Amino acid sequence: MKKMLICGANGFIGKNLIEYFVNKYDIRAVDISLPAKRRQDIEWLELDLRDQNDVKKAVDGIDIILHYAATTTGAADIVSKPYIHVTDNVVMTSLLIREAHEQNVEHFVMPSCTVMYNSSDVPVKEEDYQEEAIPPQYYGAGHTKVYLEKMCHFFSTFKRTKYSVLRQSNIYGPNDKFDLKKGHVFAASIIKVSQSGNVVNVWGTGEEERDLLYVDDLLVCIKNIIEKQNEFYSLINVGTGKSISIADLVQKMISISGKDLTIVYDETKPTIKTKLAVNIEKANKLFDWQPETTIEDGIKKTFAWYKKNIMRNN
Repeated sequence: MKKMLICGANGFIGKNLIEYFVNKYDIRAVDISLPAKRRQDIEWLELDLRDQNDVKKAVDGIDIILHYAATTTGAADIVSKPYIHVTDNVVMTSLLIREAHEQNVEHFVMPSCTVMYNSSDVPVKEEDYQEEAIPPQYYGAGHTKVYLEKMCHFFSTFKRTKYSVLRQSNIYGPNDKFDLKKGHVFAASIIKVSQSGNVVNVWGTGEEERDLLYVDDLLVCIKNIIEKQNEFYSLINVGTGKSISIADLVQKMISISGKDLTIVYDETKPTIKTKLAVNIEKANKLFDWQPETTIEDGIKKTFAWYKKNIMRNN
């Protein structure tokens, strides 16, 4: 079996990657803080990927790197402290990209995001990105992501390691960060609907529209990329190709929960009024991939996981 490194193994996507790939690869799981309860059939390393020596230890003997370690937070920090998404993420990702090259790693896969795209009434294609058009609220994070994309492309020109960059939409599902202060909108909304008695508070007007992808569909996309990428560099959008407003999302959650709740919009709280969905024709053409999970099924699956794993333990 090939040796796979999963960075950010104790995070939302990292945990799902482990469960999905554990029978397909020899897994090394790395995070700055390891879970108290963890699988015993894989290798665990507690490392700081901002440290060059720790990066070398993490990559030693690895064939495939899935880099999902990052500093991530919710909408409040994006608005009030956007700088926290810049420095650490650039340092750790830059070191890993270079180390993958120096140690002759076969394949390096990393997520980008969609913050470099402007709001659009039609799904945006990869080439729709324009440097001067990055929205002001995403200036730091957007330019950071584009820099790291270009670094992957640069190292791919040496034709030693394959690099794959996924401009992911908003991912949700089991193991998400179910935290009202630090979680993304989907997880935060699951908490609110589950815990509310009469009213669900939504930040802003609820008009913002997002492309929401269930995590299992992302995992299949990554598998297809590993198996099918022939070029040394690929950059693809990964999402559903459709957007849903936060208001409609919360209303669907309420309906699926079976509860009788009223939505109250708090326009004093931070909100970013955009509409965005990504065009996924390229991912379908290159890697024979398209999402299979509807938003309704995704909500049902996430509710079930949350009730079993979070509510039961509280």
